[in-house]
Amino acid sequence: MNYRAVSYLLGSLLIGASLFMATSLLWAFFADGTETVISMAVSSAICFIAGFVLRMLGKNADMTFHAREAVAIVTLGWISVSALGAIPFMLEGVLVNPIDAFFESASGFTTTGSTVITDLNVCSKGLLYWRALTQWLGGMGIIVLFIAILPQLGIGAKHMFKSEVPGPITEGLKPKLKHTASVLWAIYAGITAGAAIALLLAGMNLHDSVCHALTCLATGGFSPRNESIAYYNDPVIEIIIIVFMILAGINFSIYYLILRKRIGEAVSNAELKVYLAIIGIASLFIIIDTLHLHDGVVDKIFKPAFQAVSMITTTGFGTEDSNLYPSFSKIIMVVLMFIGGSAGSTGGGMKVSRVMIVVKAGLNNIYNSFQPHAVRVVKIGKRPIDETVVKEVLIFFSVYMFLFLIGSAAMTLIIPSGEDHIVTSFTASIACFANIGPGFGDVGATQNFAFIPGAGKIILALLMIIGRLELFTALVLFIPAFWKR
Repeated sequence: MNYRAVSYLLGSLLIGASLFMATSLLWAFFADGTETVISMAVSSAICFIAGFVLRMLGKNADMTFHAREAVAIVTLGWISVSALGAIPFMLEGVLVNPIDAFFESASGFTTTGSTVITDLNVCSKGLLYWRALTQWLGGMGIIVLFIAILPQLGIGAKHMFKSEVPGPITEGLKPKLKHTASVLWAIYAGITAGAAIALLLAGMNLHDSVCHALTCLATGGFSPRNESIAYYNDPVIEIIIIVFMILAGINFSIYYLILRKRIGEAVSNAELKVYLAIIGIASLFIIIDTLHLHDGVVDKIFKPAFQAVSMITTTGFGTEDSNLYPSFSKIIMVVLMFIGGSAGSTGGGMKVSRVMIVVKAGLNNIYNSFQPHAVRVVKIGKRPIDETVVKEVLIFFSVYMFLFLIGSAAMTLIIPSGEDHIVTSFTASIACFANIGPGFGDVGATQNFAFIPGAGKIILALLMIIGRLELFTALVLFIPAFWKR
C-alpha cells in the first residue's frame, strides 16, 4: 500500500471539498446572520487545514499507484468528506450530537436523503444550501470530479473511476478518462441548471429552486422544506420534478450519445427502454390502486406517478404521505427501491441493467432444466453479455441481498418496538442501503430517522456508504490483507 500517495490525494480531495463548502458563505452573507457566516467559514477552514496536513504528510510521494490505493482513496475519501461535512451542522447547533451530524452528512454525500433534522425551519439558508450541495457533489461522484479537475493521475485514475462510478457507463464516451469525467460533469451541471431555471419559472424562490435542482439531479431528495415537494401543492412543480427525476435516473452516456447526434443508438438502448417501461407500468398500477385516495383527475394521476418515479430513481421526494397507500402499492414501491435507476445514473439501488441480467440468467437456467443441451447466452438488447460479467452480477445480487438482510436484522434489535416495528426496520435498511431516503412505518415520507438510537444510525450510515460504492469497494477495507504492503 502506497500510504503517502493515499494521504496526498485524500488531502487534495478535502481541500477541494473545503472550497465547495466555502460557497455556502454567499448564501450565509446575503440571507443569514453573522453566526452562520462564522460557522460556515470555520467549517471550511477546518476542512482545508485537514486536507493541507494530509497533503504535507504525503509530500513528494511516488504517485504511481494501482487498484489497492485507488480503492483506499475512494472509500476513505467518502468517509472523510462525510465526517468533515458534518461540522457545519454541529457548529450551527442544528445537530450537536456528532453521530447525528455524521448521519446527515453521509446521507447527503451518498444521495440517500434520510434525515435526523426534525425541523428544517431552524436551519439557515447557508446550511440548507450546503446540505443540498453535499448531495449534488455525491450524485455524479466526488472522485469523478476529482479526476476531472486534477492533472492526469495515470492508471490510478482508471481504478478510482471504476471504484466509484456505478455500472458500466463509459460506453459511447471519450476514451480519455479525464475527458470522460469532464464530459459527465458538464452534462450533469447543464441539466441541473435547466432544472433550477424551470423551477424558478414555475414560481419557486431562488434558494428553493437551486436546492431542489441540486438534490433532484443527484436523486438525493433533501428538500429545504419540511413537507418536501408537498409544501408547494403545485401540479406544475410536481411535473417538472418528475421529468428531471426521470432524466437523472438515465445512464448519462445516453446524453453524450445525443450530443454526438447518435440519436438512434441512444433511443435503442435496451436498459433505457426497460427503465421507462418499469416507470410506466408501476405508475399505472399505483394510480389504479390509489384512485379512492385522491380527488380530481390531476391528483389521481400525478400524485401516485410522482411516488413511483421518486422510488425507482431513489430520489425520495414526497408529495403526500405514502404510508396511507394500500399494501399493494407499498409492495410495488419497495420493489422499485431494490431496482433503482439505470447503471451510470445518479440513482441508487441495484440498477436496472443488473436486474435485467439476473432475470435473464434465471430464465436461461429454467430453460436449461428441460433443454440441458441448449446453449443460451444472456443478452442486453442485441449485445451478448460475457459469462464473467454475468457471474459478477449474480455475486453482486447475492451479497446485496445478504447485507440487506443482515442490516434489517440488526435494525430490528436496535429500533424501539412499535406497531410497525418490522416494516420500519425492513424499510429503514433498504432506504439507506439503496440510497433512497424515506421508507415506510416510522421512517415514512412524513417522518424522519431522529428517533433511531446512535448504534442504529451508525449502521445505517455505513449501509449508505457501502451501497453508494456498490459493496466491494467499501467492503474490501475490512480485509486485513488489503492493508499489507
